[in-house]
Amino acid sequence: MELQHLHTCLENTFAANFVAYYRAHIAHINIEGRHFLQDHKLLQKIYESLQENIDTLGEKIRTIKAFAPNSLTTVLGVSPLADMEVSGDAVELLESVDESIEVLIDLYKELAQLAKFATYIDIENFAQDQVGVLAKFRWMLEATLEETEEE
Repeated sequence: MELQHLHTCLENTFAANFVAYYRAHIAHINIEGRHFLQDHKLLQKIYESLQENIDTLGEKIRTIKAFAPNSLTTVLGVSPLADMEVSGDAVELLESVDESIEVLIDLYKELAQLAKFATYIDIENFAQDQVGVLAKFRWMLEATLEETEEE
């Protein structure tokens, strides 16, 4: 039973990470405004990290003898992050990515706990590391948004 819970959480995290990657990448491409260069670079760091995690999470799924979701329909069906239009001004785009990061932090925390109970130390360590990486991105996004609001 523990392994089934771990598999479900891994699959949900994979799917949410995939959606968050897409949101961040599209925000990176479409962002405009006075702080274009800094926002563009920050979003690039975020989407590159999330893109790398797609492969890593897929491999973690395989280590528990399961298969990664094999269609976008499945990814969108199991993702806690819903498909949505990624549009708006710079603040709206950054807020959208920040919301995605918040969801991912919670998923990675849950993944770390489930991996610990199922004694998959490699998955637990990976998930804990991602909480730290994502918390840093959240801080950067929120600091950038705070700066924008003060102007």
